Amino acid sequence: MNILVIGCGAIGSFYAERLANARATVTVTARGAHLDALKRNGLTVIHDGETRHQDVIACSHPELQSTSKADDFDVIVIALKATQTQTLLNELGSWLAAGKTPVLSVQNGVDNEPLLASVVGQARVWGGLSVRSGGEISQPGVATTTGIYKVIIGPWPASNIIPSNLTALASLWQSQHVPLEVSEDIRKELWKKLIVNCGVNPLSAVTRQKTYELTHQPELAQKVYGAMQETGRAAAYDGVEITPAEVGDMFNLIKSFNSIKTSMLIDLEKGRELELDAILGSVIARCRLLGKPAQITESLWTELTSKPLPDSLDGLFNRE
Repeated sequence: MNILVIGCGAIGSFYAERLANARATVTVTARGAHLDALKRNGLTVIHDGETRHQDVIACSHPELQSTSKADDFDVIVIALKATQTQTLLNELGSWLAAGKTPVLSVQNGVDNEPLLASVVGQARVWGGLSVRSGGEISQPGVATTTGIYKVIIGPWPASNIIPSNLTALASLWQSQHVPLEVSEDIRKELWKKLIVNCGVNPLSAVTRQKTYELTHQPELAQKVYGAMQETGRAAAYDGVEITPAEVGDMFNLIKSFNSIKTSMLIDLEKGRELELDAILGSVIARCRLLGKPAQITESLWTELTSKPLPDSLDGLFNRE
């Protein structure tokens, strides 16, 4: 397969390296010193102490547009931060829309897929999520990662018809021992991950604590669980039912995880933009529209932004 991975951060690097090792032709996009290093030296992934290296084709977005078409690829994987999805579409929207290749989002939040669908059409969009995955670009061309990196993918928003090219992509990752699940209801899976993210990501940034501390200190654990409950209620706006028992099961699952530094805490430490709209804003807006309380989530927003929530819901999530 010929696969394009847009966004070669920790998540994109891990999955791109596995695909390249499975003998797929892999192109990645990046910028700055990271792009220069990828072009010069290839991609290195240090995962839980094991160093792996692959040669990949690396390019910027302008280079991608000038040298290829979307339909040159069998699958396009988007592994950018959710804060960058609209910028991506501003830069590559017409390039993506001109093709028929499926586009797989492996990003935080539940609003990337509808945003992509508004440009390329729902039939071309697959949803995806990475489970128990952490890491960062430790130096240009090198990703240092940790966790099981399970991936869940499926046609968005839900379908019991799984395309053959999705199955082929799944087989490549599975050949590299990447834990993988193909879902017929990927929108619910995305919401389940958002429940976990909303529980631990913002609070970790506020407290500078890793996930184990958040779920094992009683006062912090109560906030984690409360934010998860609020997110579960917000899912109803999208027609997704998350039962209280399911929220409880996910909380207990987080407690059993190895302690990791969340992506939001890493972004905070590195001075990068936080995924506040994708993780907090989408929950707050939906709870408002449903008339449901979201006091914990709103308080985390205020603590992280040092400003009150906007009166308008515009921009908090994509309602297409």
